[in-house]
Amino acid sequence: MAGFLKRMAGRLRSRRPQLALAVRVTVAAVAAYAIATALHLTLPLWAVLTSLIVTQMSVGRSLKATTDYMLGTIGGAVYGGAIAVLIPHSSEAALLGLLVLTVAPLAYLGSLNPTLTAATVTGVIVLLIPEMHHTSPLNSVIDRLIEVAVGASTGLAASFLVLPSRAHHQIRANAARLIELIAGAFSELLAGLTHGLDNEASHRIQDGIGAAVTALHAMGQEAERERAARLSSGPDTGPLLRTILRLRHDVVMIGRECLVALPANVQARLDTPLSGVREAIVAHLRASAAALQSGASPPVIDPVQFALQGYAEEVAAVRRDGLTRTLPGDSAERFFALGFSLEQMRQNLGDLDRCVAEWSATPPVVNRDTRPEI
Repeated sequence: MAGFLKRMAGRLRSRRPQLALAVRVTVAAVAAYAIATALHLTLPLWAVLTSLIVTQMSVGRSLKATTDYMLGTIGGAVYGGAIAVLIPHSSEAALLGLLVLTVAPLAYLGSLNPTLTAATVTGVIVLLIPEMHHTSPLNSVIDRLIEVAVGASTGLAASFLVLPSRAHHQIRANAARLIELIAGAFSELLAGLTHGLDNEASHRIQDGIGAAVTALHAMGQEAERERAARLSSGPDTGPLLRTILRLRHDVVMIGRECLVALPANVQARLDTPLSGVREAIVAHLRASAAALQSGASPPVIDPVQFALQGYAEEVAAVRRDGLTRTLPGDSAERFFALGFSLEQMRQNLGDLDRCVAEWSATPPVVNRDTRPEI
């Protein structure tokens, strides 16, 4: 029983952001309904639905959802109300024509600008509600705006006050997880030089990294929105996100170069130094991820420098011995491209160290300038 409770507690801790969101959404919905009922609004349902829409995983995302939804609502309410007031309609056929006139332009605008997505729904509500409740279009517009304002303000207040989650804080953990993914993919891809990888295996190894990069950049926009509104403080997310994206590109390039195994004679010479490079870079990436998540100083990059220096020296010896002259054109191209990719990765690891140092609020470690030319 104790073991079961411990496992459950561990799972709940790992789902803390999701549980916090569930609590925020529940509080926002209940508060919106209570306020709408107290104000005797015509349709408290729309206040509740609005609160659900604008209460998001982070404060930054809630700000964006609230702004977009309010802009769409105001635009749709004004347009739908104007159509209902300015064009007389006393029959079902006339109302059907007004519905077409309302939906088509607003749907087109929503397709061009996602900010106005809510305009179509609002326009339809403003147009049809007076027919159902026998009220005037102007009252329908006012009711709709008040309902949305209540729901939006309630949802935004819940995002700020109930277990608030800042996107800027989430960046640290998600970036660390992405660096771990890059480390794992790099290790598997570089090991593929001994036997070669087909396209399917290369894509499988890198599966999930692209989606994680996209999600991280979306979160970065939310974090910068919070910083602009002075809702959170901390380093600019741009340098960290750009560095991780470059590391992702390095892994993609290495994946292409590992589709064909090195010739046996070259492989025998480079197997040991390449293994050293793989171990050093993977260890450095994982240590950087741990340091970023914990707020510690960046790891020393010297082991990576030494490993690359050893690889560069062996590559130079292979070239002196003339082994590269016998390589087929495709293999020779991949061989030299691998050296370029590893050099790019070394530079990007240095940038990653600076980013980790900035996020830990400590100066970067001064490393020896041992930069081999590969």
